[in-house]
Amino acid sequence: MIQVIASRAASRHAVTVAGAIAVPGAAVSDSNRCAGVEGQADARHGRDNVPFGQSVRGRHGTQQNGAECAGGAASALHSRVRTNRVAVIGGGPAGLMAAEVARAAGADVDLYDRLASAGRKFLIAGKGGLNLTHSEPFDAFVARYGARRDEVGRWLAQFGANAVRDWARGLGVETFVGTSGRVFPLDLKAAPLLRGWVRRLRASGIVFHMQHRWLGWNDAGALRFAHPAGEREVCADAVVLALGGGSWPVLGSDAAWLPVLRERGVDVAPLAPANCGFDVAWSEHFAARHAGDAVKSVQIEWHGGDGSRVRQQGEFVITSSGVEGSLIYALSGPLRDAIARSGTTQILLDLAPGRDAARLAADLARPQGSRSTSEHWRRHAGIAGVKAGLLYEVLSKTQVRDAACVARTIKALPLTLLRPRPIDEAISSAGGVRFEALGPDLMLKGLPGVFCAGEMIDWEAPTGGYLLTACLASGRIAGAGAANLRIKPPAS
Repeated sequence: MIQVIASRAASRHAVTVAGAIAVPGAAVSDSNRCAGVEGQADARHGRDNVPFGQSVRGRHGTQQNGAECAGGAASALHSRVRTNRVAVIGGGPAGLMAAEVARAAGADVDLYDRLASAGRKFLIAGKGGLNLTHSEPFDAFVARYGARRDEVGRWLAQFGANAVRDWARGLGVETFVGTSGRVFPLDLKAAPLLRGWVRRLRASGIVFHMQHRWLGWNDAGALRFAHPAGEREVCADAVVLALGGGSWPVLGSDAAWLPVLRERGVDVAPLAPANCGFDVAWSEHFAARHAGDAVKSVQIEWHGGDGSRVRQQGEFVITSSGVEGSLIYALSGPLRDAIARSGTTQILLDLAPGRDAARLAADLARPQGSRSTSEHWRRHAGIAGVKAGLLYEVLSKTQVRDAACVARTIKALPLTLLRPRPIDEAISSAGGVRFEALGPDLMLKGLPGVFCAGEMIDWEAPTGGYLLTACLASGRIAGAGAANLRIKPPAS
């Protein structure tokens, strides 16, 4: 049985609702009225205890109590009005921020998420220390967004790194800048910040509806949700979709929204893994011995097909199937794209970036005596452990005894990357709703009244606080747009 809910604002919109969203493909007859009883959710505790009335399904859609909702009659619009019923779908950082901003602007806000609690991915991201944002200058910060630096830069001009720190401070969480320039809460933990945030949102009157999996729209334009108690239909004047990408299906980011929007004609770029690892054809011996080992203080050099060259220093981790970690993630976008074009791509590792190549060759040419090759490398080149393992992995037995060859390989060890790891293993995803399908307020051009925020939009960034900052910034823009939506009256 399908249950139908109207917003808590239904009592202020009796008989007709000026400002209902007319979803393309939905019926737009005057008889298309999707309505229900006024929600009685307990805002103080955020419980999903909305009572449901009897619904009557007629030939033009479900009717009840005479109120209209999203997808209702376009002919009911007589003037420009301000929306005050906003449904936010997605309880991650972008969705929570959109809900907060919409509520502060005076909208009645209901937030829906398919999991049992909000912010699950936020908590997982904070397990090793919650990286909120980064302290680098604005121009360097926005450059991290690559091809979408201009679009994301406009978001960050409104809510950037300093604003994120001020927002956290407003929740009672002070921050500090680490040696890498990354910004963390003083206690490094995500849970206290999330608890304080959700508590503030509930206290403001936002109602949380958990275990609601969004299914799309019905023929009358109402939002459809799957719930353990049965399918539900919800009315709203504006909708913010903050459903994430495709990189964390267990935490809700399963990209189930993608076919729904494509069916509505929304231009969506294919999703691809971002901040991901890559497969390398390790020998069984190397994988068994070094999987899990960190390769520290190295530099990667990569040559793009257009003649460009990238050099970046950091560290990464050996896995049983290849490589992953912060240095790999920082280059994962161009590496992934190069593999898509050419089938594979090669990176060069400088295992001793602080050592001069000529001096290294001279040191390695010293007599080895009775020492093992590994001990000789350790003494004269500082190469040991997993770095020595990498040399053994790529050099032949003859090359291992050639000091000049070893020195050259230490400074430029070749690794062929075969493919990115699957998207459900990635930290984030690329692709999603294209910017060309969105207005400046992040409303879908083809679906008036429907806004997008967060990772479901087509942008990507490395780890380091850039992902979270942009998600929060986009949520603010989408939430403000939804709360201040003006529906153009129909032509007379």
